[in-house]
Amino acid sequence: MESIDHYPGINSSFIETKRLKMHVLTAGDESKSPILFLHGNASTSTIWEEVMLKLSKNYFCIAPDLRGYGQTDPTKIIDATRGAMDWVDDISALKEELGLTTFHLIGHSLGGWICWSLIPKLYKSIKSVSLMAPGPPYGFGGIHGKSGAPNNPDYSGSGAGVVNSKFVEEIKRGNRKADSPFAPRNVMNRLFWKDGFKFEREEDILTSLLQIHTGTKQYPGDHESSEYWPFVRPGKFGPVNALSPLYNQQVAKRFISTTEKPTILWIHGKDDQIIANESYSDPGFQGKAGLREDWPGEEVFPPQPMIDQITYVLDLYAKSGGKVYTHKIVNSGHSPFIEQPEKVLHELETLLSN
Repeated sequence: MESIDHYPGINSSFIETKRLKMHVLTAGDESKSPILFLHGNASTSTIWEEVMLKLSKNYFCIAPDLRGYGQTDPTKIIDATRGAMDWVDDISALKEELGLTTFHLIGHSLGGWICWSLIPKLYKSIKSVSLMAPGPPYGFGGIHGKSGAPNNPDYSGSGAGVVNSKFVEEIKRGNRKADSPFAPRNVMNRLFWKDGFKFEREEDILTSLLQIHTGTKQYPGDHESSEYWPFVRPGKFGPVNALSPLYNQQVAKRFISTTEKPTILWIHGKDDQIIANESYSDPGFQGKAGLREDWPGEEVFPPQPMIDQITYVLDLYAKSGGKVYTHKIVNSGHSPFIEQPEKVLHELETLLSN
């Protein structure tokens, strides 16, 4: 496994919790108010380093590699039938090990999606939540409408079976070249940020992507055949199956009914191609765009309206007593804290200081 050269001021260590051994990056003075950062899919804690360094002047910043990613124990699998709960329990165990009484929470993409389930469990400890391009609370794939109704009874079109097998094979062989549309470098540059953006730490972020734990019970996970288009349904292991709406039907309800509601900031890039009403990663949109064969049409399998779903749930959260702030970042794709760091830092610092 290739190593990552962390910025000066970023400390790398391993922390043994009651659940697993986690690789954790930290920055700042431990006596200051903590911020817990959760990274996205096909990523690791290192994606947060720039933000951590900026915020570490006033906060103690903590960013673990989540189960299934990076240098955290590669022998531990994800029980997808629990939805986000393996990650939630891991984070709870890390909180206990570090002795965190209260903390701010920042999650990106998959990490933001985990926050929907983490808030109802740890709301007494969470001072604020910043959601960076989070996945919708219902999960990813095979659903329609603002309330996330299933397109088919077995939630076909969600789970590991929708992940392109050529992309997975390129990860397994550690391909660092840009020699095919499925090469991890090309997928990263096509989807992580707006077209044309060039990140100076591209090599380290690529290394992070290649550190994802692959295998039948790891990324992307197992899958089963379906009688419904696109003829795959979720299996029971791995991160992509854990994202299936099949296993997350009660997440939005639990989130909205949280007794004490931390203030939430939702930040998303205007040009995000992953979390969108027509996501490039969604089978419904892929079918509509002619990228998947035999699409049955918009009435049967429409693109998942992810932005509408997030808006709907956050509106209900606000109506039930929570405070919600939304900021759309122009000239940004899926990673606004990297693409437009000053704008995002301004929003974060405003929230954290209140």
